[in-house]
Amino acid sequence: MYLLPLLLCLLFPRAFADLPMCKESDYHFEYTECDVLGSRWRVAIPNKALTCTGLPDPVKGTQCTFSCNEGEFLDMRTQMCQKCAAGTHSLGSGVAFDEWDRLPAGFVTLGINTNGWDVKTDCSNSTWTPMGDYVASNTDECTATLSYSVNLKKPGRVSFDYSYSDSSIYFEFFVQNDQCQSTESTSRWMGISESDWSHHEVELNKGSNVLFWRTTAYTFHTDLSDKAVLLRNIRISGVAYTSECFHCKPGTHSAKPGAARCDPCPPDTYSNKGATVCQQCDPDKYAEVSSGSCKMRPACTNTDYFYTHTPCDAHGKTQLMYKWIEPKICSETAKGSVKLPASGEKQMCPPCNPGFFMSNTSATCQACAENFYSNGTACKECPAGTEAVVGFEYKWWNTMPSNMKSNVLRTDLDDSMHRTAWEVAGEYVYTTPGDRDTDYLMLTLTVPGYRLPKSQAKDGKRSELSRISFVFETSCSADCTLLFLAGLNPWNNNEVEQWKGSNGKQSYSYLIQSNATVSFTWAFQRTDNSTTEKRYSTDVAKIFSIHITNVLGGVASKCHQCALTFSPDDDSACVPCPPGHRLVSEKVGEGAKGTCQRCPPNSIVATEWPTGEPACVACGSNTKNNQAYTACLSDCTATVQTTGGALLHYDFSPLSNVTSFQSGPRFTSKGLRYFHHFSVALCGEEGRAPATCVDNVTEHGRVVQGHVCQSLVVPSDIRSQNMVASQPFVVGDTLVGVTTDTALANISSPPGLFPSTSNLPDLIFYFRSPETTQACKGGRTATIRLRCDPGMSAKDLITPPSNCSEGTCDGCTFHFLWQSQHACPRCTKHNYREIVSACEQGIQRTTYVWQQPLQCHGGEALPAQTVSACVSLDFWLKFGVSTGTAAAALLVTLICYFWKKTRKLEYKYSKLIMSSGGKECELPTADSCAIMEGEDAEDDLIHLTHKSFFSKMKAYSRERTSDGFDSVPLKSSSCHLQKEDCDSDYA
Repeated sequence: MYLLPLLLCLLFPRAFADLPMCKESDYHFEYTECDVLGSRWRVAIPNKALTCTGLPDPVKGTQCTFSCNEGEFLDMRTQMCQKCAAGTHSLGSGVAFDEWDRLPAGFVTLGINTNGWDVKTDCSNSTWTPMGDYVASNTDECTATLSYSVNLKKPGRVSFDYSYSDSSIYFEFFVQNDQCQSTESTSRWMGISESDWSHHEVELNKGSNVLFWRTTAYTFHTDLSDKAVLLRNIRISGVAYTSECFHCKPGTHSAKPGAARCDPCPPDTYSNKGATVCQQCDPDKYAEVSSGSCKMRPACTNTDYFYTHTPCDAHGKTQLMYKWIEPKICSETAKGSVKLPASGEKQMCPPCNPGFFMSNTSATCQACAENFYSNGTACKECPAGTEAVVGFEYKWWNTMPSNMKSNVLRTDLDDSMHRTAWEVAGEYVYTTPGDRDTDYLMLTLTVPGYRLPKSQAKDGKRSELSRISFVFETSCSADCTLLFLAGLNPWNNNEVEQWKGSNGKQSYSYLIQSNATVSFTWAFQRTDNSTTEKRYSTDVAKIFSIHITNVLGGVASKCHQCALTFSPDDDSACVPCPPGHRLVSEKVGEGAKGTCQRCPPNSIVATEWPTGEPACVACGSNTKNNQAYTACLSDCTATVQTTGGALLHYDFSPLSNVTSFQSGPRFTSKGLRYFHHFSVALCGEEGRAPATCVDNVTEHGRVVQGHVCQSLVVPSDIRSQNMVASQPFVVGDTLVGVTTDTALANISSPPGLFPSTSNLPDLIFYFRSPETTQACKGGRTATIRLRCDPGMSAKDLITPPSNCSEGTCDGCTFHFLWQSQHACPRCTKHNYREIVSACEQGIQRTTYVWQQPLQCHGGEALPAQTVSACVSLDFWLKFGVSTGTAAAALLVTLICYFWKKTRKLEYKYSKLIMSSGGKECELPTADSCAIMEGEDAEDDLIHLTHKSFFSKMKAYSRERTSDGFDSVPLKSSSCHLQKEDCDSDYA
């Protein structure tokens, strides 16, 4: 395009000869493209073609790396840097984006779904939105990206202001080069703003740079409409030169030449575009900061002033006084306006707050010295055997305490509004009327840290670090909200509790568990409905008293007893009691002293609330105290007795590791898929790792620990994470007990939540968290029901109730069923039986099998099979037959034997008769009846020789008489005939 005028001169010389000579207003200068050596030419370009002739010749231009400083521009005629005139500004070699009425050229915004799931989510409208002075991110669960591409001629930097107050929103800023490679930056992840606006700067490399601002919300139960990330004042240096200065926008001005930026106009002044000074508004008009025009002052109303108590004067008196809200914008002279009420009569000042005393010289309240206490009048030293209980207690509100601040926060972060939010009123501090009902009226208390009393300094683990409690009330005609927040600072805190609508006078207490929690904020909003009218200015919140304990640098309102130790110099000092002991007060004469009293076995030392005194608390069933006597633990073993009297022994050691699980998927209105993620540390030895849940949305996210905790997780492909976790909280950090009972210490585990057909009872772990919320005034509780399932694989199964898929139905009480083979009691000999096999080949086997259904695991192992010798039925049958046969043979033998003996006697008798001396009736004499030695053999031989066995049997049968006796021929007939002779012979 730069050669076009030269070609026209060559083609049409006569036409150009008739044209007038060009004046400076007829052309402008531009640089040619840079060559490989970094050089370029300056050429003159006519504003309109064929209107003049005689353009200046091309000249060598400045180097491509040349640039001007802030507040300067490059004069192309002289190729020298010149200062910008008053009413204009310039970044020199940079660009600035201060106006966001629309998205500036070069910026691109896009809303996408990055939750990593195939969910039909419409994110087309979830983009960054220009809001006049700033650009705001989306307010839903989609990911919104704002990008800007710039080519730097030399290394430069980008800077911007941002407001980022909610840790539930993920916010990152990063830079990519022309190869889409992200530059390494330790400041990629944005931290929570430490004030209304935070400043951020990043170095940029020479060449192509693409800047990305990206946000994703990970919150599911709160409104994000007033918590978007805001950006403003984006400035980039290192770009090509600028040949002009920019006029100041309305509401700003630059009074001197060479301004890099324009200054805002103060209140009640205004300016037009390119102004060098701000103009004062007329008396009947007003203007806010950075206003381009003035507005008419409205008539003053009752909502334009507030009342307060003046500080005590030199005479110790105070009075009620009315003041206009600053900056004052209403007119007292307008029609219908009200007048400021007169101040009240002076009254005697109330006493100072506890721990302070009234100074006679300055009539102000001053803190008591160390180890002194007061009730607000005079300081007294703590007596021997006691120590001061330090903290801050505010119950009189004549002046705002030095560590408390009040301010107004608008959702659009408009710095022009007044800063009167909470005011002292003697007996309480209250919220003053505001300009907008949607304003947040902030009251912030900041403390330096915490320090335990000397008697507890070495025993911090079992002592309460600190506690803040306050008494308040709200009176509202609309949907007002009172928020209580705690955190690192007023701009990096977490919501602890909130109250909606009107609330009667009541107290609230919050346990402080970390030294990092040093900022506490009360925020009151009259309504969240956007409106410019002041309809609810009379809605008010009051705080009557605030008490925080164990504050570093605090004052004492009382002293308490402590255990003493005595040195050789007879000096005494408070010391902590040994582990397992609690401090008790004993009366000695008219005084008292503190002594350490040992707690009963298997108990811990805990702090009672609201007295704050140590107490002995017995550990629950199947738990035991730790070494410090601060908590009850389960060593993963338990013993329970069944209704039948049997003892069941459990060993949960395989379940001691921290276990994580999650509920089924849930979806937001935008289709974002998320889960309830739980982490459980069921049992284990002292010093084991606790269950941990984190908030990894921000770089310094919140971390909570306990036995059971929960967080919300979202599958994501940003930040190089598979899961993004947010909103963690502790479900149970104290183990109450382990038992088969369905209720323990006011915690119930209804059996109907997890029906069972087994006769083996479930073992239940009971947990509690004392941290209270508005919804859970008694804190949170959790029960984990362990159910025996011998067939369960190594992967344990933890499930919520079927009717409460998130583990809880009310958000306060959580119930889970853990099915595992390791939840079964240890096996004993009563869990198996023996089976004896038949005797086979002299061998008998005994096999042991488990009783079915199997309801044990581990413990006594199943005995191995045993083998023993045995005798079978065939053997006994054979033995019986053999024995019977042998007995029969023996009987026959005996019969034969005795028969033979009988025959021998018969033979001998016959022979005796035959040898009776020839007389038939004469028996042998007594001496002749003896059997001579050797006769048997002979007789037997003769007898056997003459007769066979069958002959003898035949003879025997013939010789038997009818009476059964053998017949022996003894000549009895002769004896009968000669009876008398025979009788005489025998005589």
